[in-house]
Amino acid sequence: MYKTVEGSCGERRSFAITVGLAEGYGPTVKTHTIDEVVELVLGHLKIRAADGRLYLTGTVSAGEVVYAWPEEPGKAGGGHEPNVIYSGEVSPLYNKDLGDNEVAEILNDLASELGSALGQTRVYVAFGHETWILQNEETETPTGETV
Repeated sequence: MYKTVEGSCGERRSFAITVGLAEGYGPTVKTHTIDEVVELVLGHLKIRAADGRLYLTGTVSAGEVVYAWPEEPGKAGGGHEPNVIYSGEVSPLYNKDLGDNEVAEILNDLASELGSALGQTRVYVAFGHETWILQNEETETPTGETV
């Protein structure tokens, strides 16, 4: 029989970081692996733990982002590419004193680390009821967007 762990119940605070695995475009694309991402996340968590800083345990899942764009009237282009999502819950048991701003800082730190290591222009972050996009300041998207 299982019983609820004391102190483990609380408000649900979900998070997710979505990052592409394809570095670059066209015939020169380099595709990273989920194993690389797992090692990057694990290294991040261990460094924070060793420094006595809080961290967010989660799950790395492989996926495929599917997208489209308008072209001329009545016509659209589209594509897809591999990605990973690092997702989880802020634990009421282990992270009860972690405020929303601190969670966002931890997520942005990890998202930036993943984006940089995987050569991504943008990384997508979600926490609770909010979502935002981080973009490398030294890059522009294929459609010319900058930050």
